[in-house]
Amino acid sequence: MNKFKRSLRKRSPSIRSDETIDYKNTSLLRRFVSEQGRILSRRMNRLTSKQQRSVAVAIKRARILALLPFSNNEN
Repeated sequence: MNKFKRSLRKRSPSIRSDETIDYKNTSLLRRFVSEQGRILSRRMNRLTSKQQRSVAVAIKRARILALLPFSNNEN
């Protein structure tokens, strides 16, 4: 028996084909930011590397334009 079983089902990326990665789409970008305000890793997001790069650029642009906070300081 294999101790480390992998799922045979292929994971679908968490961005649907009709969703565009854009800095103005803050509801989409909030899904890729942790509670502390950090950009989540590619493995947690289940994105391709190309999608992860464009998500990171869009999040950084949205932060500069004050559409997203740089950090969540709710403490």
